Amino acid sequence: MILYPAIDLKDGKCVRLLKGNMDTATAFNYSPATQAELFQKQGFEWLHVVDLNGAHEGKVINIDAVKSILESVTIPIELGGGIRTMQNIYDWLDAGVSRIVIGTQALREPDFVKRACTEFPGKIAVGIDAKKGRVAVQGWDDVSDVRAIDLALQYEDAGVCAIIYTDIDRDGIMQGPNIPETVALAERITTPVILSGGVSSIHDLLSIKAFSHSGIEGAIIGRAMYDGAIDPEKALKLVGC
Repeated sequence: MILYPAIDLKDGKCVRLLKGNMDTATAFNYSPATQAELFQKQGFEWLHVVDLNGAHEGKVINIDAVKSILESVTIPIELGGGIRTMQNIYDWLDAGVSRIVIGTQALREPDFVKRACTEFPGKIAVGIDAKKGRVAVQGWDDVSDVRAIDLALQYEDAGVCAIIYTDIDRDGIMQGPNIPETVALAERITTPVILSGGVSSIHDLLSIKAFSHSGIEGAIIGRAMYDGAIDPEKALKLVGC
């Protein structure tokens, strides 16, 4: 199982939100590059980076912050938030991003995602953020009537390298992830699933790992890393890194 420490960017800083609400942002590091370096030194093999401003505004915003991260580490980075065009994808891959996460456009323009998978094989993940099982887009501002599982099934044969599934109601509140719903999704599809939202303890990681056979390939850790609730060394040892 792969652990992905999260760097969420708002106005150039590393922040954490509660349930995706931009008004609840707490800044944990004013230097994204320094935070990325720390995660790499701790032994993590991937970084999960989100341009929160970009997700809400529908265009890439935190360009300088992302580039500073790319310049500071050698481990691969997956990036999402405001990536809505093929040129966006090309530019970020050319800059050194290893994996692009597409969220809003995955719901609104499936053909765009499928074309991206064809042009950039192995480089495109779909981010499915759900509230009570329904897909939310545009930085979680808009909740649709589409079920998360139905959206995931659309991309079964498209070449998507992973589905990143986030339960919005669990995100940032440190009350544990929605494992049953994530497992149910993972068991319905063949695409690997990365769990996001609510991971707050080593016990949570043990619970997630117990269902790795269901198709859960990894987990994203946010606030628990910044608050010190999860010890990086113990977490990485637990998952076998």
